[in-house]
Amino acid sequence: MTDQKTPRSLPLSEAITISAQAIGEVMVGRSLTEVLDQLDAHERPIVQSLTFDALRKWVRSHEFIKQFIPKTPPLEVEYLLSVAIALFLQGATEGKGYAAHTIVDQAVKACSEYEPTMYAKGLVNAVLRKVSLAVQAENEKPYPPDPIPMFFPPWWRASLKRNYSKAWQAMLIQQAQRAPLILRVNAKQHTRQEYQELLHQAGIAAEPVESVAGITLDSALLLREPVPVSDLPGFYSGAVSVQDAGAQIAAILLDPKPGERILDACAAPGGKTAHLLELAQCEMTALELDGQRLGKIGGNLDRLRLRSDAVQVVRGDASKAAWWDGKPFDKILLDAPCSASGIVARHPDIPFLRREADIKALQLRQRAILEQAWKMLKNGGTLLYVTCSVFPEEGEEQATWFAAEHLDALRLSAPGQILPAELNDGFYYALFKKNGA
Repeated sequence: MTDQKTPRSLPLSEAITISAQAIGEVMVGRSLTEVLDQLDAHERPIVQSLTFDALRKWVRSHEFIKQFIPKTPPLEVEYLLSVAIALFLQGATEGKGYAAHTIVDQAVKACSEYEPTMYAKGLVNAVLRKVSLAVQAENEKPYPPDPIPMFFPPWWRASLKRNYSKAWQAMLIQQAQRAPLILRVNAKQHTRQEYQELLHQAGIAAEPVESVAGITLDSALLLREPVPVSDLPGFYSGAVSVQDAGAQIAAILLDPKPGERILDACAAPGGKTAHLLELAQCEMTALELDGQRLGKIGGNLDRLRLRSDAVQVVRGDASKAAWWDGKPFDKILLDAPCSASGIVARHPDIPFLRREADIKALQLRQRAILEQAWKMLKNGGTLLYVTCSVFPEEGEEQATWFAAEHLDALRLSAPGQILPAELNDGFYYALFKKNGA
């Protein structure tokens, strides 16, 4: 998901209310993607933008709440204030957004339109006026005791500090920024240069992303100013997809060839499946356990015009063989379930949803899938292990364990751990060749 800067398709007061409610859902453990998927099309852009910003600026907004409200307010009021305060902070840091008086007025109106917050109109009005003055005063002398404006649990910070002693703070500051909009041009329809010209004709500035972690990218384009996908030339006829530059490495590393039998073992929403098919006409099986997410794979393949008799979308558990026909695969892409700690810039709800105990459980799940996938790989075939994580327990520790446990696994060149940066999310890549008798 990529959020837009200040979409105005819904009255701001309504958007603040819905965003505050969305935050409440996240705080009880629901994925923000799932919550946003339930919104109407005209509601989603602005609610997503407000909610993303509120989560990214959580630490700073709550310092203000604590400063100006001695007693912790009820959750509904806290979440509404966090959305409104993030709007002040957005305007201060980006020079864009809503006027201060508009934010105060619309937040108070939002209070009055939602029964659990009706009583707090005076409190919200007073607090936001104080915040407005405080933010203005800080413009001349940038804050902050904590330069990381976003919430990350103590165990998360401790892990990164332990494993990336010099880079951890810059990494978290980077992940608290808006993620860039990166495109992947469908090589079956256009070269990157051709599509860049189409964007230019549409008044959209784009520049190539040449490589990530030493891997050359032939189809990646960066849009410095995000636009709705509906504005992208040929989007609905499959000319282009939205995909992080770091994620585009996967298909390139697996290097599909025409006619190869390939498994994408945990395929939803289908971006990497599609990229493989754009690079070569292979015999593809896209496997996914989640029935709801399964439909997204088919939708993506249909839009990109990549459906054929050689492409199967299958519901099944990658850690088991019940779905498998017994015929080994030439290549396997295993984008394993993980903490998603590397893609926080695109999904700022993740630090609120993860628990420390999740990492061990995910590690066991990853190992089960690796074991099963290896059995399905033919001798001489290659398996690419991928996670969108920055925790070594889900990356290098897994690759080291796997190589030690499987004497027939030859480790090939791959980037290993890629940390979040301006043009890419955080990923881990390990490539293995099966050298069986």
